[in-house]
Amino acid sequence: MGNEAVIGTSILVITGTGTEIGKTVTTAAVAAVAAAAGRSVAVLKPAQTGVRRGERGDADEAARLAGAPVTARELARYPEPLAPATAARRSGLPPVRPEDVADAAAKLAVEHDLVLVEGAGGLLVRFDEEGGTLADAARLLDAPVLVVASAGLGTLNTTELTARELRGRGLVPAGVVIGSWPGEPDLASRCNLADLPVAAGAPLVGAVPAGAGGLDPLDFRARAGSWLAAELGGVWDAGAFKALYPA
Repeated sequence: MGNEAVIGTSILVITGTGTEIGKTVTTAAVAAVAAAAGRSVAVLKPAQTGVRRGERGDADEAARLAGAPVTARELARYPEPLAPATAARRSGLPPVRPEDVADAAAKLAVEHDLVLVEGAGGLLVRFDEEGGTLADAARLLDAPVLVVASAGLGTLNTTELTARELRGRGLVPAGVVIGSWPGEPDLASRCNLADLPVAAGAPLVGAVPAGAGGLDPLDFRARAGSWLAAELGGVWDAGAFKALYPA
């Protein structure tokens, strides 16, 4: 997938290789760069878990970091920090289904230049008891999927499994972003700069520094483009970044 295909897409699905690896901050960075380029942006969180009424969810947090013009939307919210299908069942609330996600994203795309659909956990986390997943929603949308991966040991396996599953479903991996690059990367993290693109069969298109979500929003927006490659509208260069961290 070339630069134009990613930058010019109207819907981009963002998944992770697991939980707590920087999906929301990566989503915010993509949104910030797009908004700075003059594009209208919406962030859609199909199922928000572990957050109660009145608390800020992932879509709200991404919009806060990226800037006021960004629209934040949730389809469902469940209070317990569990997989969406489990959280829905335990709460007695209706589950989200892939068709709901695709429909909501398509409607947002009518009024926005870019819609970012941020999943919960990994690609195959279940939304409902029938086994519907973010991958199913992406397939319905025929949208590219950006993979957010961790930096260190173990990430090659989960990244390759995610990329294989995407391709097996006829989906396009738009690239890999390291969601939380450590200030003092260990040997595995440094080696993974070369190995992640091989495991994914897709380019490394960014590295978001650990703690970026704690930045002041103005600082976050000013720096976001330096964390993302040209494929995502930024100026980050994988080769130059790798040279900073020899293995």
